[in-house]
Amino acid sequence: MKVLKFHGEKDEDSLWFNFKGTFDPQAARERELEPFLQALEEYAGEWMPDVVEGKRRRKYTRAAIWKALEERRSERYTHSGLYRTKGPALDMSLWLWLPPLPPELDITSNVKPLSFFAEAERCRQFVEMVRAWASRYPVSHAVAHSADDVELAGFPDFGRDDETRRRDGFDKIYEVCWLNVFGPRLVEAVGRERMLSTPAWRVEELPNGCVLLVTWPTAADFASDAARVAQARAHVHLRPDLDFDTVLRTLSERSAALAPVEPRFHPDVAPLLSRVVERTASHQRQRRIAEFNAWQPPEPEEWLPASAALPPDVDPRRAREQYSYLAELLVALLHTQVPSVFEATPESLTDADFYFWCEEFPTSRLREAIEERAVPAIGAYLGQVLVRHLGGQWIPRNKLMEAQVLVGQRVWLPFVRAQRYMHSRQALLDYSLTRLYRVAERHRS
Repeated sequence: MKVLKFHGEKDEDSLWFNFKGTFDPQAARERELEPFLQALEEYAGEWMPDVVEGKRRRKYTRAAIWKALEERRSERYTHSGLYRTKGPALDMSLWLWLPPLPPELDITSNVKPLSFFAEAERCRQFVEMVRAWASRYPVSHAVAHSADDVELAGFPDFGRDDETRRRDGFDKIYEVCWLNVFGPRLVEAVGRERMLSTPAWRVEELPNGCVLLVTWPTAADFASDAARVAQARAHVHLRPDLDFDTVLRTLSERSAALAPVEPRFHPDVAPLLSRVVERTASHQRQRRIAEFNAWQPPEPEEWLPASAALPPDVDPRRAREQYSYLAELLVALLHTQVPSVFEATPESLTDADFYFWCEEFPTSRLREAIEERAVPAIGAYLGQVLVRHLGGQWIPRNKLMEAQVLVGQRVWLPFVRAQRYMHSRQALLDYSLTRLYRVAERHRS
């Protein structure tokens, strides 16, 4: 049973939800989880999971939930995954932590895209679901918010080291999200009267002493000016030690970091950079686009005027056979992940650039293997593309680093380019195969 892929290329913002509530481990599991499933089935609506995953995937039913939890059970916990086969995408996990650990119902979900929660009624239903869960399973702290903004906020560390975070947990209100459930400990620390008087869209005391707080009617426009003001007002009300202007400025900076930036990449490498951007985490993507807009790839230096070309010092026929063999080694290395390498086209150079960047190839492979095998194969392949598509001509040399390809009034040094290219991950962009080809293309006449 195939589910929607949640993570990968073209990642986008989602509604992230985290809930940790207590439950009775002595009670029958079906009875104890019935309120959880009842609220999920009543309020999830169009993002309701339709797949349950234990040791295998099954169509969503309550019986499938019990089966998955039984399959995944260990001494201290059991868990199950919940997904969807059609949009919106869902990545949801249900964990039960068992004695001797403190018994805990641990729910984490992501629903993508965040724009799905632009409708007020859909958001209200989500809030009602969380209210039902928090009323039945008391929590210390639960939140729902933009996944990208949560990343920028540093949740759940908030600048603390791991030891401090584990020791203190949510000992105070470090952040106010779109939806929040504050447990009795946090409520008493703030003061129940102060908590209940928070300026927010919805503030409600639950029967078990928890307080539900929602800053704004809809989750999707969390970064709007008005929503940020509401978020800042709620935060400084709950934390009088904070300064409103400072909190609002921080929130506004996060909004700016997530605001769409129009790509204006250098045309030679725009196809490559666009793919790199798609692979960048969504909360960092706009900043990366801005960086690439300002970045200019270095002008290739791996060339000489045709008049300064070194003459051949080996048998040309045998040298061309060697270069062809080396290029085939790159095809053998990449053909599964980069099928276009069979074609030896300019587009295949971009595909290879992107593959090496994704793999962090210069740092993830042994340097010896890179120098002895990868660099010669890449240089020969680049040279072959210059020959095939730009009418280039090999000028062979005994030393690979001196081998040249004559195109127009320049000779290019593909093996030198390959060596620089394989120096680091950044070098894959600075000295991309795509960039050298495009410059050579412009100078072929």
